[in-house]
Amino acid sequence: MMTAYIIAAKRTAVGKAKKGKLRLIRPDDLAARVVQNIMNSFPMIDSKQIDDVIVGNAMPEGEQGLNMGRMISLLGLNTVTVPGMTVNRYCSSGLESIAIAASKIEMGLADCILAGGAESMSMIPMGGWRVVPNLNIAQNNPDWYWNMGITAEALHKKYNISREHQDEFSYHSHKKAIEAISKNRFVNEIVPITLIENFVNGNDILEHKEHIISQDEGPRKDTTLEGLSKLRPVFDLKGTVTAGNSSQTSDGAAFVLVVSEKMLKQLNVEPLARFVNYAVAGVEPKHMGIGPIEAIPQVLKRSGINMNQIEQLELNEAFAVQALAVMRELNINPEITNINGGAIALGHPLGCTGTKLTVQLIHEMKKQKQKYGMVSMCVGSGQGAAGIFEVF
Repeated sequence: MMTAYIIAAKRTAVGKAKKGKLRLIRPDDLAARVVQNIMNSFPMIDSKQIDDVIVGNAMPEGEQGLNMGRMISLLGLNTVTVPGMTVNRYCSSGLESIAIAASKIEMGLADCILAGGAESMSMIPMGGWRVVPNLNIAQNNPDWYWNMGITAEALHKKYNISREHQDEFSYHSHKKAIEAISKNRFVNEIVPITLIENFVNGNDILEHKEHIISQDEGPRKDTTLEGLSKLRPVFDLKGTVTAGNSSQTSDGAAFVLVVSEKMLKQLNVEPLARFVNYAVAGVEPKHMGIGPIEAIPQVLKRSGINMNQIEQLELNEAFAVQALAVMRELNINPEITNINGGAIALGHPLGCTGTKLTVQLIHEMKKQKQKYGMVSMCVGSGQGAAGIFEVF
């Protein structure tokens, strides 16, 4: 079997849904800018050498519909010859796209693929615009359709994780993210996005304002344990899950460039990382958040390595209670987990997140000269996903 290498890894800053500046940019346009930035970094690659563009997206309708992957290919590569596709495994869609790209390269079906994810939660709400449940499921297995927040409350009860513990975890997520931003740890991985905002002022005169979005909008310097403790539960009046200990709804795009060993030699470039392996698993939908508990052991077994060899882990913080349950059950070292903060602070742009976390992982591990890293997350309707990368 051939080897799949990652030679580029870029993302946008993550914008706050509905309130942030990225709310004004379509996800296909946003993703195309990341693709263009990657291609500009490799002038020796003709766009026609790209075999495919694979894009993860969790709510593929509206501005994200019409096979957004193909639209991003057309917008970002300035050629009609490169196909594109959109994949959906909810929150792991961006990691799934990388796994598909790597699999195609390992099987000899391609030599160069752009794989990533894009999501605008400003333009397309959670669940999409038109939800049509299966009546049989709704009547006989209603928990299959449970809101993610309700599944988080179910984990609070199952694992007896206190509100205080959840808020403390969330507080540290913000503090780690603020420190990372203050020390410019994300600068090299973020593609600055220029936005020209047109508006009519109070004198009915059309004005133009330029924004450069190059910093994640979610982390709050003023976050305190006291402030978090005062927030009301969102999903259950007597519950523990609040807006403060849940991931932020967000907008963003991220991509990696995956190539074969043959392409690597042709380009004469050093790889950033090697795709090692990937696993997905199913769990009870009502306990959706524990998906990584099943996926992580599977990917470790397939890779032939153990958890002690993982030097850094990006575990998506869908909810504090969910992340804490996974870490407790698998005895995961918190010192290596989300060292620059997680989705509670930095945001969770659904289908983008898997790629975004991969980009963060690779760049941070490269700075620290670490070898094996992992990206993992829970997935809607009761799934988990985990991928391992070897960083050079």
